[in-house]
Amino acid sequence: MTRENRTGEIEAMRSLLLLGAACAALALSQVSGALAHESPHKDLTVVSWGGAYTRSQMLAYVKPFRLRSGEWVSMETYNGGLDEIREQIETENVVWDVVDFELSDLLRGCSEGLLENIDLGRLPAAVDGTPAAEDFIPGALTECGVGQMLWATVVAYDVSGFDGEAPGTLADFFDVAEFPGQRGLRRNPRVNMEWALMADGVAADEVYAALETEDGQARAFDVLDRIRNGIVWWTTGSEPVELLDSGTVAMTSVWNGRMYRPIVEEGKDFAIIWDGQLWDIDSWGIPKGSANLAKAMDFIVFATGAAQLAEQTKYISYGPARMSAMSLVGEETKAMLPTAEANMANALQMDAAWWAARHTELSGKFEEWLTRGGRGLSGSAR
Repeated sequence: MTRENRTGEIEAMRSLLLLGAACAALALSQVSGALAHESPHKDLTVVSWGGAYTRSQMLAYVKPFRLRSGEWVSMETYNGGLDEIREQIETENVVWDVVDFELSDLLRGCSEGLLENIDLGRLPAAVDGTPAAEDFIPGALTECGVGQMLWATVVAYDVSGFDGEAPGTLADFFDVAEFPGQRGLRRNPRVNMEWALMADGVAADEVYAALETEDGQARAFDVLDRIRNGIVWWTTGSEPVELLDSGTVAMTSVWNGRMYRPIVEEGKDFAIIWDGQLWDIDSWGIPKGSANLAKAMDFIVFATGAAQLAEQTKYISYGPARMSAMSLVGEETKAMLPTAEANMANALQMDAAWWAARHTELSGKFEEWLTRGGRGLSGSAR
């Protein structure tokens, strides 16, 4: 065999090997693509507000669900609102599966087509046979969400910060002459607008009718003006406790559950003013286009069972959204929940539908008011 013939055979063999490798790579990529299409997002991603609240959900919902289902669940934190979900949907990159929403955001997201419809028929009845539709508190079941717990925004203060009479009413929060010191408030018109009117003498059941009017809104901003130069704005659920702990503020608005660990577990000398508490419902919803729709629904069904809702109250003082769950909660724990009878005096339920329709408008007015002065605190959410 000549050198020329030998060289030709080698080149032919090399070409065949390269062709075979290319075909194998193509076949492998097609198989991988098919598998990726069938299961593009293996882990279930649940999104919530961080801190003590997410800890309570990990202990009451996520870890038990992992054990029961054999599925891995990861948790992420966000700042609330709908911007991140809009972005995921617009870019066709939906990576969140179950999200903890404030009710007004849930209703807005549903109306905008950002959320999946929920199969409410899958929710189990109470142990005594009461249908789920009758067992959940009013307003907890919606087209796109399932309520999980009732929480409240309250006023909290450091007892050691007041030598004489301690504050005891919502009006005291806006009275810096009698109770001096800086105030912490969430940078959001919700709650602040309602509180301002209630502190100025508007009855709880008349607040939203007043806020419908230009005069009512102006009145609310006038009341906020009384403390504006001493407001420290917060955005994350952990910040109010930090503000009290550091002595930065004398009083602050705070989600009531965030006070459970400092007061009960850590023994801090903090106190809650329940007068004028503004309570709301947090719900689970599923972003449109979740790659784990079936698993997401399985998680919601599990996490909103009476036993799991009652379990969460062991770690944070939020009220369960199912009435049957209350029978599983200890009496001492019940006293710390927003739903306790003594805590509901002069309470107001957040009108989620009202805010869903007007949040954009009033947020603009609120930001305009902020630009007139005051100072802020940067941060992230609950």
